[in-house]
Amino acid sequence: MSRRLSVLLLLALFAAASASATTYDVGPGQPLAAIGDAPWATLNPGDVVRIHWRATPYREKWVIGRSGTEQAPIVVQGVLDGPGGARPVISGDGAVTPAPLNFWNEARGVLKVGGSNVPDDAIASWIVIENLDVRSAYAAYSFTNDSGGVESYAENAAAIFVEAAQDLVIRNCIISDSGNGLFVAAADGATRDIHIERNWIVGNGYAIGPDSGRIYEHNTYTAAIGIVYEGNRFGPLRAGAGGNNLKDRSAGLVVRYNWIESGNRQLDLVDAEDSNVIVNDPGYHDTFVYGNVLIEPDGAGNSQIVHYGGDSGDETIYRKGTLHFFHNTIVSTRAGHTTLLRLSTDDESADVRDNVIWAQSGGDQLAMLDETGVLALSHNWLRPGWADSFSGLPAQIFDDGTDVEAADPLFVDAAGQDFHLQPLSTAIDAAGPLDAASLATNPLLRQYVEHQDTEPRFTSGPANDIGAFETCAQSCPEPAAAAGGRAAVACVVARRRRID
Repeated sequence: MSRRLSVLLLLALFAAASASATTYDVGPGQPLAAIGDAPWATLNPGDVVRIHWRATPYREKWVIGRSGTEQAPIVVQGVLDGPGGARPVISGDGAVTPAPLNFWNEARGVLKVGGSNVPDDAIASWIVIENLDVRSAYAAYSFTNDSGGVESYAENAAAIFVEAAQDLVIRNCIISDSGNGLFVAAADGATRDIHIERNWIVGNGYAIGPDSGRIYEHNTYTAAIGIVYEGNRFGPLRAGAGGNNLKDRSAGLVVRYNWIESGNRQLDLVDAEDSNVIVNDPGYHDTFVYGNVLIEPDGAGNSQIVHYGGDSGDETIYRKGTLHFFHNTIVSTRAGHTTLLRLSTDDESADVRDNVIWAQSGGDQLAMLDETGVLALSHNWLRPGWADSFSGLPAQIFDDGTDVEAADPLFVDAAGQDFHLQPLSTAIDAAGPLDAASLATNPLLRQYVEHQDTEPRFTSGPANDIGAFETCAQSCPEPAAAAGGRAAVACVVARRRRID
């Protein structure tokens, strides 16, 4: 078959799928009044369920247990209240499961993906969930299950609970007021290719009675083969909760261009304790974290920013690979010590380069490592006086001597959380090259936009700037920046900022 005929055949198949797809509109003045009126048990590839905003929350909970295709995914889409407006709210507090849906683990979530009897589909695939405000899967609330009984949510319930899914996109949602905001289960390696994009994830975790401060629930808790976090805004957990902001047990994890603020740790990247399939996946041993803003407020739980390796106690299944950690901006306003990394064993290593790492309390309040692991440093911006470790144990740190040290990174407005660089910052044009593994698979292409967005990142001088932001943003013409040198980066005032 010729290439032209192949393309025509693909276009014909796509057109046929689109023609057979149906859009179901839910909400005030729409053909369907309730979410449960949509045919969740029989959705087909290309079908779209559009949930329109209304002044009161939808108090319904359901499962997505059908599959689309790459060319025709199933889309569950909130319709905003005007351009850039409010998302429709899906609340688990007092929610009801509609007939004829029948699925297990109802107490684990408001919106569930995969794992149901009706529809009969254990693994949902090619699904897009976007523009929803999903909240209140929390042990203090109750719901009506598919048998008509009333029960409370589990301690580890999630606003969005993914039990088994492949090729799933969760985009531009608000995820809050739950035990876990988002929970993605490994399904023994069956859950694959998950993209978590441009969401606002905040106020989750467990804090009830004597269990207040539990460390087992997090803003997100995920395990999959192939998972990307991109352009998300993570806020503080629920007051009194002891969990982490982003906790993950995946293979092929990429965390890029996010804003992650507070939590016991900002990132807890540990072993796949429930799946040997994940442990044995080739992507398990390389984790990429880049282009993020990581913020450690004073008094926010653990003084470590990132934990990499494992926490199950079975060191044979720890990640035992490399954390590629580059072009992040780390800001700590702790009054005391801050430690950048905890590497679980000496079999874990981190390649740390091109990061701005700023401890407000002073360089002597910052340590690179907790006690174990192997760390390589290159072209980072640091305040003078930083320590290898505060533990008293010999840290294995290899510094190539290219780090930039100065008293102040010259953020545009540190108090106002604008961590772009002023034109005279010593971090400008001071980054080094990426390591080979990162350059081959995860090149630096974009940067975070406040909030919940990204934009292309352009080099404005002879080298990239250190940190998460290039001072000369998209609005600054590349030739003008090159001709004007460092002074030309005053165009930073024209950068794009958006508050959702």
